[in-house]
Formats: sequence, C-alpha cells, structure tokens
Amino acid sequence: MTATDTKKYLPWVVATALFMEQLDSTIVNTAIPSMAVSLGVTPLSLKSVVTSYILSLAVCIPISGWMADRFGTKRVFMIAVTVFTIASMLCGVSANSPMLVAARLLQGIGAAMMMPVGRLAIIRTFPKSELLAAMNFVILPALIGPLLGPTIGGLIVHWMSWREIFFVNVPVGVVALYLIHRYMPDYHGDEPRPIDLVGLVLYGAGIALLSWLLEIFGEHQVDPTSGAVLFLLAIALLAAYGWHANQSSHPLLRLTLLKVRTFRVAVIGGFITRLGIGGLPFLLPLLYQLGMGLPAWQSGLLMMPSAFAAMGMKLIAPRVLRKYGYRQVLIVNTVLIGVTISLFALVTSATPVSLIVPLGLTMGFFNSLQFSSMNSMAYADVDDKDSSMASSIASSLQQLSLSFGLAGGSLVVAWYLGDSPQSDKLLLTSSLHHAFLTLGIVTALSSLSFWTLRPTDGESVSRGST
Repeated sequence: MTATDTKKYLPWVVATALFMEQLDSTIVNTAIPSMAVSLGVTPLSLKSVVTSYILSLAVCIPISGWMADRFGTKRVFMIAVTVFTIASMLCGVSANSPMLVAARLLQGIGAAMMMPVGRLAIIRTFPKSELLAAMNFVILPALIGPLLGPTIGGLIVHWMSWREIFFVNVPVGVVALYLIHRYMPDYHGDEPRPIDLVGLVLYGAGIALLSWLLEIFGEHQVDPTSGAVLFLLAIALLAAYGWHANQSSHPLLRLTLLKVRTFRVAVIGGFITRLGIGGLPFLLPLLYQLGMGLPAWQSGLLMMPSAFAAMGMKLIAPRVLRKYGYRQVLIVNTVLIGVTISLFALVTSATPVSLIVPLGLTMGFFNSLQFSSMNSMAYADVDDKDSSMASSIASSLQQLSLSFGLAGGSLVVAWYLGDSPQSDKLLLTSSLHHAFLTLGIVTALSSLSFWTLRPTDGESVSRGST
C-alpha cells in the first residue's frame, strides 16, 4: 500500500473504531434510568457502569504506546477492536450490576488500545501542516456516534430492553476489523523499550484508588478518617510514580514531556476543563427523563442537537484557529462553555423544546471547537520520536479527567440531594440544577489555565491546515 493510499484510507479506519466507541458510550447514558429499574438499583449508583469503563481506559492507556511500539499499530489496533466487540456482547448478557461493571471494564481495556494507537497512526502518517485537518476528518465521522447513539438507545429501550443496545457494536466491529486488515499501517517504535512494571503498578493503583473514592462518596457511609487515609494513600502512590518516572530511563509515562509548553497547557488545561464537561453526558439524560418526565426516546432526541452542532463546527474549526489563534480561542471558548453549562440550570418541565434544542446546539458547537483546539495543539511542538509517548499521556489524562468529571458531577448531585430520596422529582431536579451551576463555574474558571499560552503557539498546526 502506497503512502497516498495510507493517507486516503487511514482516517476512515480510525474513524470507524471511534464511531463504535462513541456510539456505545452515548447509548449507555440514555439507558441508565431503564437499567436502574431492571437491575433494582438507584440511577445515581449506576454511574459505576460509566465510570468503570472510563477508569479502565485511564489505567490501561499508558501501556498502549509501549504495545504499539513493540508489536505494531496494526496488530494492537486489531486486537483492541476484537476485545471491545466481545466485551460489548458480554455487557448485553450481564445478569446483574457487578457483571455489567466487569464487562464494561473489559470494554475499557479494548478502547484503551483503540484511541491512542489510532491517534498515533494519524500523527505518524500526516505532517504537522496536515495534522489538524486529518484529526478533524477522523473525529467528524466519529461524531455520528453521539448523534445516533442517544436516539438509537432511546428507541431500543422504548421498544425492547437495554440489553440490546450493546449488540449494536457487533456489526460495526466486524466492519472495523475488515478496514484494519486492509488499510491500517503497521508502525513500530524506532527503539524497543522495556515495559515499566513498577510504574504501571504505582500509577494504576493510585488512579484506581482515587477513582474508587470518588465512586463511593454519596453511595456509602465512609468515616472521615478512613476516607482521608485512603485519599492520602492514593496521592502518595501517584507522587511515588512521579518520583519513579523522573528516575527511570524508560518510564511508563515520561513526564518530562510536560516541559513542552503547548503540550503541557493542552493536556493539563484540558484535564481541568473536562472536569466540568465530563458530567454532562450522565446528568442530562437524568434531567430529561427523571426531572422532566420524558421517555427515553425523547431524551435521546434532545441529545442529538449537541452532536449535530459538533459535526458542523469541525468544518470551520481550522479557519477559526487560523484567524484567532489557539490562545484567544481557548480562553474565550472555555468561558462560553461554562456559561452554556450553567444555562441548563434553567431547564424545567415547563421549558419548551424550542429553547432546549438551541441550548444543545450551542453546547455541541463550543465543545467541538474546544476539543479540536486542545487535541491538535498538544502535538504542535512535540518531536516525531516522542509522538507515541505524547499520545499515551494525552489520552490517559483525557480519559481520567472525564472519569473524575462524571464521578464528580454525580457526587455534586448527591451532595445537593442530601438524604432525600432520588424518587422525589422536585428535589432531584433542583439538585441537578445546582450541579449544572457548579460544573459551569468550574469550567469557566479553567480558562485561566490557557493564559500562559503565547499568541503564536500552535501555528505549526493551524497555519498549515486547509
């Protein structure tokens, strides 16, 4: 296969896998209320079904770069899609909540290899001058997943059961495997490096413990002393990994890459921003279905405008970044996202759909520009030889922030709800409104992290795109 063929077909290969992953995540969010009834648990407790998936992503992504360098991007990508597809079927046959969480963890392991390896293949195939356009092309078809997911999930739940939503991935997975076999390039690392088992244990244990603490808050009674001890232990494990990474010649995640300003601001600023955004996919279906009393299929339809607007923004994001630059776009756009999130606090059962739809469009519009900016700027000044490690760090922190954001959003709702039952519609709606205000403020404040950028940062990417 020639270099021209690779550039022509690779974006479609990666986009198909991302489509499957995004379709799955959005279908699950819409089905949460129905799943809670079927499994006999409360809706907020099912955040573990979503967070377990994202958590396994964050823990396993760091080894994806090492696996791609060692075994090749084609083989790892094919195995990842296979694992993800099988895990989807296991989710569909789960008999209870623990089995479903276990299957979701397996799904996350597969997805952990798909995203960074696919991104790595794109980075190694396209020069920086073509990178923004290539990434936007990859993400554009993948956004069809969020566009169709809520609607398909709502219709499936309405006419059948939540179990069928996981089997949608099977035909998509088969198509993805065919495309990988035909068109995926097989890149290997220039210098094979040993896997950092000590770093994997320290990092994985610290992240898992910290995420577990966020998970149990609001669901179980944990005495302050035990909670504080476990929190300090998680921080100590992560701090130990930081020390280990600086001492090791082949660390799991090479933190010295954070010295590159554009990469540091993109991943750390993006981490903070996603803490506010991460709770929306879980909380909005609760607002629409439990707060407003809408059926699952109508709730799914209300999630569509955001994805539709995101697809439209991908077409104009390169021109916006060329004209205004990354610094100005990220500072202003982050504040606008925070304001838009806060406006969902005004949505009640009396709010007409004609007002909710434009709000969803606005949310998708700003979110799409934000992610395009952060994802492309991260690699503006990273050397090609460091692209694998940079992709692992960026993907890991991205998924970790979404996990913390989702768990944090659910925790904020539970905190405002207090000891009141989740079946109380008025109190639950009020708690959701307060959560949207809180998340909006956090997101707006995260714009401060982009002030350290220079006006010319990222021009190697934005100026070269067409």
